[in-house]
Amino acid sequence: MKKVMLRPGMLLFWGLLVCTAAFLASLGGCGGGGTASSTPPPPPPPPAKIQHVVVIFQENRSPDNLFQDPNLISEGADIQNYGINSLGDKIPLAPQSLANDYDPSHTHGAFLAMYDNGKMDGADKISVLCDTNAPPSCPPPNPTFQYVTQSDVAPYFQLAETYTFGDRMFQTNQGPSFPAHQFLISGTSAPSVGSNLFVAENPINGPAPFYNTGCTSPPEERVKLIDPSGGEAQQIYPCFDHPTLTDLLNTANISWRYYAPSAGIIWNAPNAIQHMCVPNAPPPNGTACTGSDWTNNVVLQYTQVLTDIQAGNLATVSWVIPNGESSDHAAGEHGAGPSWVASVVNAIGNSQYWSNTAIFIAWDDWGGWYDHVAPTIKNSYEYGFRVPLIVVSPYAKAAYISHVPHHFGSILKYIEENFNLSSLGYADVDADDLSDCFDYNQTPLKFQTIAAPLGAQHFLEDKNPHSDPDDD
Repeated sequence: MKKVMLRPGMLLFWGLLVCTAAFLASLGGCGGGGTASSTPPPPPPPPAKIQHVVVIFQENRSPDNLFQDPNLISEGADIQNYGINSLGDKIPLAPQSLANDYDPSHTHGAFLAMYDNGKMDGADKISVLCDTNAPPSCPPPNPTFQYVTQSDVAPYFQLAETYTFGDRMFQTNQGPSFPAHQFLISGTSAPSVGSNLFVAENPINGPAPFYNTGCTSPPEERVKLIDPSGGEAQQIYPCFDHPTLTDLLNTANISWRYYAPSAGIIWNAPNAIQHMCVPNAPPPNGTACTGSDWTNNVVLQYTQVLTDIQAGNLATVSWVIPNGESSDHAAGEHGAGPSWVASVVNAIGNSQYWSNTAIFIAWDDWGGWYDHVAPTIKNSYEYGFRVPLIVVSPYAKAAYISHVPHHFGSILKYIEENFNLSSLGYADVDADDLSDCFDYNQTPLKFQTIAAPLGAQHFLEDKNPHSDPDDD
């Protein structure tokens, strides 16, 4: 493992925990899945090629569910239009609207049921929760064996067909959104440095654990941990601490922002990292985050990314998290997700930033929807099922389908290598660096606006009350 570069204040905060020894290049990784490595990283992209990275993180879809695109399939994308249930029956995937009225479970238990020791035949055993306003016919037959109609996701199809589509992108974790978002900023959901446990599920207890979690959640709130044997008997308060990619960016004086719709939601990863949040009272008694990371870099108006791009204020690294209506999340989505993503991509593509930006569009978990590709199992919580990946950049390979295995750690590794940062020592260690998705010697691709039903002004001017994510 390469040395972990932390600020002096951070080293004092963590004391003399095992990662202090990571300043020695020969030492192994620090828990949460880190492993030793003495192999130097491949060289970063040529200087000045990529100066900005934008990570757009949508919600809860599998490739078989979201990308039944005949053009991608004809070019070799591994998308299947049927599934196998626990009885061995072949179930054709049925069309549905992106804005549906029920939500399949995507807990770790749902992962185990669908995975079924690698047979991938347990999607029919996943429980389904219908929306309170759903008709009596909810859910439909074979509710997890569904795909989204092409007309609802045309902007995604255009992006995937124009740039790079990854059909071997896996979520790093085997569970829902709360831990998935932790993996995207740090490569782990370990509760502390050196721990062999992972935060495995969404928070529980308290009046609103999905909307008020992290280091400012009520004292009674808890989240389950998974141990190396797969047991989830332990629970802790949902406030953790370990290195994050933002620490490495801070040390290197590289700007970053995390755009989110509100402070306490399960999709707002910084709120559960104590040194990023710095609650106004020691946990579990804090009610607000006060740290410099939080006040300077976490933007609690997700649409501000559009105005920041327009004003020439895009940070070097950005995470973009939608609100509920624009998230693609089942039973809470209004069908606006593809237009939201297109609005961000179009803002970048038609700005000064297009020439030096890499955009990664990914989904945080599989959402409980059928997918036919079994993941590689690394331990009791890594890796999870496939999620879609689109890579957009003037240096992304055009109309290319990546069959190389990627996961959330791959995005972290790309950022680390591109900006010459150290390794976090978690899921980034054994991840690929997405290099197959780029050709830095090609003539830069000219941007063509992505067609979408709703434009940026819709999101900027929308005065309707916004929803945070529902329960997962």
